[in-house]
Parts: sequence; C-alpha cells; structure tokens
Amino acid sequence: MSFIKWPFKRNKITYESDATIEVVPKHVAIIMDGNGRWANDQGLPRMRGHKEGMDNVRRIVKMASGEGIEILTLYAFSTENWKRPKSEVEYLLKLPKEFLNVYLPELIEENVRVKTIGHFDALPKHTKKAVQYAIDQTANNTGLILNIALNYGSRSEIVNAVQSIAHQVENGNLRPSEIEEATINSHLFTKELPDPDLLIRTSGEIRLSNFLLWQLAYTEFWFTDVHWPAFTEAEFSAALHAFQLRKRRFGGLKETKKE
Repeated sequence: MSFIKWPFKRNKITYESDATIEVVPKHVAIIMDGNGRWANDQGLPRMRGHKEGMDNVRRIVKMASGEGIEILTLYAFSTENWKRPKSEVEYLLKLPKEFLNVYLPELIEENVRVKTIGHFDALPKHTKKAVQYAIDQTANNTGLILNIALNYGSRSEIVNAVQSIAHQVENGNLRPSEIEEATINSHLFTKELPDPDLLIRTSGEIRLSNFLLWQLAYTEFWFTDVHWPAFTEAEFSAALHAFQLRKRRFGGLKETKKE
C-alpha cells in the first residue's frame, strides 16, 4: 500500500541548501537512523557506518546553529540499544567521547551548549566523563543547545515521572486533582526545554521508536529514505523548508478575516 507512505517519503531534494528559510523551527529533534544500512550499502563494516554518522553530527550541528535553530535534540543511544551485540554497544558508547574529543573546541567556538537527556548514571564511566566535561565547558554558552539523548527511552521517562508524582501524592504534597499537563512536564527529562517543533527521521522508517512520545504530541514529522551518514545540509534544508509550509493549528482553527 504505497499510497500510505508517499507523503512521508522524500527521495528527491527540491530545495537548495542556500535557499532562504523564513520560518525556522525553534526546536528540531532527529532520529539518526541508518548507519548500519549505509555501511552495508557501501560494503563496509557496521562500525564504519556509526563513525560516519558521528562525523555527520558535526555538519548538521553547524548548519542548525547557522540557521538560528535554538535546540537540536539527537537520539544517539536508546534504552533498547543495549540489546545489540556487546561489541557494537561498546563501540556506540565510545562515540560520544571520540566526537567531543575532536569537536568540542569547535562547539565552543560556535557558542553551542551541550546538554543530555536520559538515564545518564547507567552509562559507562568514560562516556559520562567525556559528556560531563563537555557540559561543564559549554555551560555558559548562549547559542544552540545540542541536546544528546543518551540511554534514553520515552516510556521509562514517563514511568519515572508518574512514580515521582505518585510519591508527592503519597507524601501529601500534591492532590490528584492538582495533577495537570504542566505537572507531568515538570518531571520529564526535558522539563527545561520546549517541545520539538520538527522531528526528522532518516533511513526510511516511519515510527518513533520510543522517542519523546509525550513531547511530540503536536510536532511536525518529516521522514526521508536517506541514511543518516548521507543526510546532507541540502537534505536538512529540504526538511526546514517543508516545515515552513506546514499550517500548525494545534487542534484548533485559525480565524479568517471577513470581508
């Protein structure tokens, strides 16, 4: 049933990367998918695909910063990724250190601030040390927030939020009738961030994969068949142009002027 998929696919770039983008999303989230498939297509080991994907983060971060995007959330390692072969998991969890060792000076120069969401304490020491160092070194930067989702799973995030709220109710600090959307928002990893305006997923899959399930309620989605290592600035530009053509009503209707 290809007619279901065609609005979500984008096999051809129709916008130039240097074309003017007038309506810039404040917060862009990306599911960086397809590193392994890209490597397979090139006849290369899967690890090479992950390495190329890491290098592509630099290019996309730089473009996002240049376009005036305020927050870029990247799905780097999910709670489900632990199920992959041990050697691949170990390699994936070395990538943040490798990336930051090479590109942290450039991130600082670009005025990028590094943040993370996810179960940070469960990560290996070398991963935590490298990421925490980047967070500390960029804490005073005022430009793009590079928000890295590490050991992140949206369902566990929501469960943790519910448990925390339940403890408040149990201790008599909160009445059930006082629980509202803002209460839940304040207990999520993203409590200090606005919800994403645009979600991009690469490599042709059309699903959320346990990513920001609460936060994406009114986010615009954009899917591409291009694997993450091959996701260029022109492809990113196409997504941003598609976003500015969307009419965002958030469940309501905009009033039209009467003649």
